[in-house]
Amino acid sequence: MTAAEAEVQLPPGTASRGDFDYFLGSWRVEHQRLRKRLAGSNDWEAFAGRTHCQQMFGGLVNLNESISYRGGRTSYGMGLRALDEPGGRWADWYLSGSDLSKIDPPLYGRFSRGVGTFLSRDTFEGRQLLVRGQFASVNREEARWEQAFSVDDGVTWETNWVMRYLRMEDAR
Repeated sequence: MTAAEAEVQLPPGTASRGDFDYFLGSWRVEHQRLRKRLAGSNDWEAFAGRTHCQQMFGGLVNLNESISYRGGRTSYGMGLRALDEPGGRWADWYLSGSDLSKIDPPLYGRFSRGVGTFLSRDTFEGRQLLVRGQFASVNREEARWEQAFSVDDGVTWETNWVMRYLRMEDAR
């Protein structure tokens, strides 16, 4: 465990193999992304995408490949989550197709009442911050992910990205 990981206090909750079962399969994604982060902006951009999530290693790992269509360009990304059963937490990594040589530092989290809250320390434009990602199953046909930054150690949060997932028929 790194010093940054040790500093993040995870919220109460649990971590188990079935936590991401709701996310398995194919989804249409509606993105809402803040154009300027940590700038007091309320200027959001909307764009579309899709993702497909699958389970591996008997439910200890799940992986989703995402494709988004933004500004006339197609972008790719991959989310990877692995269950640390002894530690009682999930680790969540993201790899952007725009730089395959760098995977983002993991966020660590647990689930409570159907919401997975994941935290990590990082920097953005030279500023130290706390990053929060939250996963939620709205119902069988809809899910939600939200990212927020805090520059005051979690006292206040600025949500900067929201994804609404709508289930599709699996074509795979």
